[in-house]
Amino acid sequence: MVHSDIVVEMQHVRKEFGSAVAVNDLSFQVNEGEIVGLLGANGAGKTTSIHMLLGLITPTSGSIRLFGKDLERNRVEILEKTNFASAYQFLPWNLKVWENLFVFAEIYRVKHGRKRINDLLEMFELTHMRDRITGALSAGEQTRVNLCKALLNKPRLLLLDEPTASLDPDQADKVRKIIAALQKETGMTVINTSHNMIDVHELCGRILFMQNGRVTAEGNAEEIMRQYGSASLEEVFIRIARTPVLEKLEHELATN
Repeated sequence: MVHSDIVVEMQHVRKEFGSAVAVNDLSFQVNEGEIVGLLGANGAGKTTSIHMLLGLITPTSGSIRLFGKDLERNRVEILEKTNFASAYQFLPWNLKVWENLFVFAEIYRVKHGRKRINDLLEMFELTHMRDRITGALSAGEQTRVNLCKALLNKPRLLLLDEPTASLDPDQADKVRKIIAALQKETGMTVINTSHNMIDVHELCGRILFMQNGRVTAEGNAEEIMRQYGSASLEEVFIRIARTPVLEKLEHELATN
């Protein structure tokens, strides 16, 4: 049975790259209007999961449904309502800022595209840079341009990969407040992968911790900290990240 309020549904998803398993029997749901943090150490499978949700790579097995529809069979329709931003994503460097945004506004068939671009540039304090060549911007400025791009089509599902990684504390705080305000205003669903625990605490109502390609802990920040007997999410993160290493070491010591 498909519930209309379920925006993201991954069921027993596995992704192999040759002999390497990046995602292993991953299952989770995200409801409409949630901001969910997808956390885990490098190599846990977060970015691979995001790329599968975007249809950039195909699962080896399992199923992905967005807005109640199978992603593989309805990719174009689904992606019209979805967008993505990453601190590690680069727009064409030889175009001006407004030109880059205009191209994507055309791709997404944004109504009143020029006004939407101007509104977003103002929102992210980039109006004075609209005629700058994108490649001449700082890493933080490019990150904010990418966020403008990700919001052009007023997505119902916004996927974020380390959205504040290259921002100074002031700009990071402003970005968190913008995302929170837009989510409250529009009801959009957000999945946010981040190593910044301030992002997670301030934005995410629910957290999914990934380890070895699957979800190993789930709940809000307080529930997860209580589950692990930790005083902070940073402590939980470190414990989860180090568990495989410690288990391997204990096994080697026991067998030697």
